[in-house]
Amino acid sequence: MIKVANNLFMEEMCSLAALARGCRPAGKPCCLCWCCCCSCSWAKCVAERGSERGPGRKSRRPGPHEPLLVDGDAPPTLEEIQSWGQSFDRLMRSAAGRKVFRDFLRGEYSEENIMFWLACEELKRETDPDAIEEKARFIYEDYISILSPKEVSLDSRVRETVNRNMVEPTPHTFDEAQLQIYTLMHRDSYPRFVNSPLYKALARMSAGSPAPAAPAAPATPAGTDAP
Repeated sequence: MIKVANNLFMEEMCSLAALARGCRPAGKPCCLCWCCCCSCSWAKCVAERGSERGPGRKSRRPGPHEPLLVDGDAPPTLEEIQSWGQSFDRLMRSAAGRKVFRDFLRGEYSEENIMFWLACEELKRETDPDAIEEKARFIYEDYISILSPKEVSLDSRVRETVNRNMVEPTPHTFDEAQLQIYTLMHRDSYPRFVNSPLYKALARMSAGSPAPAAPAAPATPAGTDAP
């Protein structure tokens, strides 16, 4: 019974869309890409998931984005995964954590928040003036413009600040807007992420915890007949 329960549990984990999509080695489905259940790597699975688009999604034009994990990247440790549930800052400082959180936000239809934050981080690392201007324009059109389907939610004061800064873009043009979206994700989405089946499954599977065993039947006292 325990073996059957464990198998069912593993199948249930594979049904988590953010963890199982695109990761199907022949003959044995993968549950988590850093566990021992399959030979695929965390980096390979993340790359495959990141290349997917849901029905009706348009192809993204080239612009600011976070590079996918590449082969050779170390998978997250159990301690790192557990730290994601203790601190939003730790989650966002972890490349693997950001990708898991991004999967979660995609399911909540708010992926644009973390994509905007990542684009701002990339802009702040840019030093070439022409590239700064081009990337700032991409960010504005993708996430600030009211005509964009990926517009992030900003208050009027911050939006006016961004509009003024766009006259002469710098690596810090979107700093106030980025902070506001970071705060929004921290207060609104992060608590739901920590309590989500997605994160709880990650923590359990990374720790190697088996599925709960079926309760044993009560023992029959000696000298009595079972009912």
